[in-house]
Amino acid sequence: MQGLSINAMRVGWRYRLRNFDETYEFETLQKLNSENFLLKDLHTLERYELHDLVKFGRGKDFEIREL
Repeated sequence: MQGLSINAMRVGWRYRLRNFDETYEFETLQKLNSENFLLKDLHTLERYELHDLVKFGRGKDFEIREL
């Protein structure tokens, strides 16, 4: 089953992203543009942009799911 697309994500919601065998759980804080969000990691509370997670491309396992 396929996950969400980036443009279906909403501010204030929590998501799990899987890409290149790495998993990230985060909350969206702010929409920066149509393909980028400011995120807060749910485990480390670090803030980063969605662009930083996909800047090396999207792997075969790329998937975004709501938590």
